[in-house]
Amino acid sequence: MLDIIKRFFDKVTPEAHTAADADTGHDVQVATCALFLEMARIDESFTEQETEAILSILKEKYGLSESHADALITSADAELKNSIDYWQFAKKINENYTTEEKIEIIENLWRIVYVDGKMDKYEHHLMSKLSTLLRLSHNQLIDAKLKALGAD
Repeated sequence: MLDIIKRFFDKVTPEAHTAADADTGHDVQVATCALFLEMARIDESFTEQETEAILSILKEKYGLSESHADALITSADAELKNSIDYWQFAKKINENYTTEEKIEIIENLWRIVYVDGKMDKYEHHLMSKLSTLLRLSHNQLIDAKLKALGAD
């Protein structure tokens, strides 16, 4: 489990040999964080609890410092504002992460959803959409939800 977390922010594609490809690791970090931010905002109520949940995930689950987590959120927010859909983020994640790492992302998204103790229809729709974009099955989505809720 710790190896998955360490690889989460160190991973680059095998063909990354150019200077442009060297940014892949950062790009996939931004893509993942953008999904976290979008999930927190999808219900049009971005609370302090959701902000803290995202910071906690970035610091505790992925070992980032406070300043790195803040910088990553700022970068992800800018990318999200300039995006037209979630596919661009999912594509980067799919190209760089294993199924297990993508399930971990979904688990963290569930944690963000349930930070306020409930899931609304917009969060439900986004979770379904993201699981499809990340090429995960319905069973994997539900298993990740149960794990995030502590029911595993």
